[in-house]
Amino acid sequence: MAYTVKKLAKLSGISARTLHFYDEIGLLKPAYYGENNYRYYEEEQLLLLQQILFYRELAFPLRDIQRIVNSNDFDKIEALHSHQKILCQQIDQYQQLVNTIEKTIARLQGKITMNDEELYDGFDAEKQKQYEKELVDKGYVTEQEMDGYRNIYKKYTKEDWERFMREGEQMNQEIVTAMKKQLSASSAEVQAIVRRHHTWVVWKPTREKYIGLSQLYQTPEFRKFYDRYGLEMVEFLAAAMRIFAERELN
Repeated sequence: MAYTVKKLAKLSGISARTLHFYDEIGLLKPAYYGENNYRYYEEEQLLLLQQILFYRELAFPLRDIQRIVNSNDFDKIEALHSHQKILCQQIDQYQQLVNTIEKTIARLQGKITMNDEELYDGFDAEKQKQYEKELVDKGYVTEQEMDGYRNIYKKYTKEDWERFMREGEQMNQEIVTAMKKQLSASSAEVQAIVRRHHTWVVWKPTREKYIGLSQLYQTPEFRKFYDRYGLEMVEFLAAAMRIFAERELN
């Protein structure tokens, strides 16, 4: 069965514009073009699109996906086994995080006792190190500044961490509420939330670094965190952060 762009977009859940873009960059060419100049996709293209979406789900950049799937030794079945292994590992980690959330809620409600070490079950220490390295590599903070922030965090008590996390979650929920009210990113209410967010960020970034942080929030790893709120929240928050930085920061 051959699918037009419109039908494949509906089937796969990605937009027609994205399919056009994938064709333009040579990542996913149609099986053929009809006399009406419509693109038509068959089974081979459907399977390739599935691979592309798997790699996107795993946060691979498009240029890397293009290099992988276009290589002469690319094996679809081997790639699927690799995706399966990685996703199973993620399922295990996410289940650990779900368990940590459930236990933390029960602890806060006074229903169970919980060791402080258990608050961090399921978090990937290597990923945290990678986030810190990315902040330094992109110039958002210096290595010396990062060492200073680590020293601050080391002094945090359990109550400090719980307050810090509550404040972050409250601001995120307020941003969601503002979006549902259809407020603009530049509105006084939203900018008041962002002002608190800037203060909440321990390293108190300058204009350039706060704009850089807004860009970092839109990378795949951070996007996974914000996507749970829906409503394209990360784009809205990033826009509000840029406006605040340009208006208020030096």
